[in-house]
Amino acid sequence: MSPNPVVRRGEIWWVNLDPTRGAEIRKERPSLVISSDFVGRLPTKVIVPITEWNASFESSIWHVAIQPSQVNGLSKPSAADALQIRCVSLERFTRKAGRVTADELDEVLVAIRAVLEIRN
Repeated sequence: MSPNPVVRRGEIWWVNLDPTRGAEIRKERPSLVISSDFVGRLPTKVIVPITEWNASFESSIWHVAIQPSQVNGLSKPSAADALQIRCVSLERFTRKAGRVTADELDEVLVAIRAVLEIRN
């Protein structure tokens, strides 16, 4: 992969999140790109990491369920973890998996607003 792939909002990419510290979500994993395609000059993107679905996430306001599909490229029921939102270098992006629907992206943005306590 080139050091600076073309990465767009709403896409799911495999991102190498190591090295990490403490309870940060780690290893290479699918991640949802949430940053604007039109803001910023640095070769970075804001992402929400995706993890395998766990039944305990049902009561969590920061986990958004994403079912696998041919469009998103996920292979198992998953969750976008809005509590682990971060900005990462494009050099961490390894390969594109797919993209989420507009409704799924909106659900993740609602979870991020809840985590950051952003009011309309």
